Amino acid sequence: MEIKFESIGTIHTPFKTGEGMPIQSVSAEGVKGTIELKQELVDGLLDLDGFSHIMLLYQFHKSTGYSLHTKPFIQETPHGVFATRAPQRPNSIGLSVVKLISISGNVLEIENVDMLDGTPLLDIKPYISQFDIHKTEKNGWFEKTRVNLKEVKSDDRFM
Repeated sequence: MEIKFESIGTIHTPFKTGEGMPIQSVSAEGVKGTIELKQELVDGLLDLDGFSHIMLLYQFHKSTGYSLHTKPFIQETPHGVFATRAPQRPNSIGLSVVKLISISGNVLEIENVDMLDGTPLLDIKPYISQFDIHKTEKNGWFEKTRVNLKEVKSDDRFM
């Protein structure tokens, strides 16, 4: 079965290369960007301005190939690709929760961006804490990791 997605817009950020980029939105506090939504989709933004945060689904457009075992940025131990958030995946889809600052026409101003400039946007969903926050019992290999996520930046291992 063939699955095709078409970009609904473009994410613009200060990050022209992956090296030195935050590895998660929690590491990108205060980093601003914009979304340029396709003009014909603007009506779909109705009532989105009532949410403080949104989830972005996007394509890792500079990522090529993948390995089923990969080393995440915060550890040198290989893990299964589906146990990581590494950009090199069988389907190069990323997910980030960002703060929505404003909407003006087809431009959304966002904050806490952790993706490359020019990233193709696949979808926008409202972040609703009652739906999206879950109490977890375990966090896999990450529980043994002792890093300050706000200080970890990406390197060139996935480029």
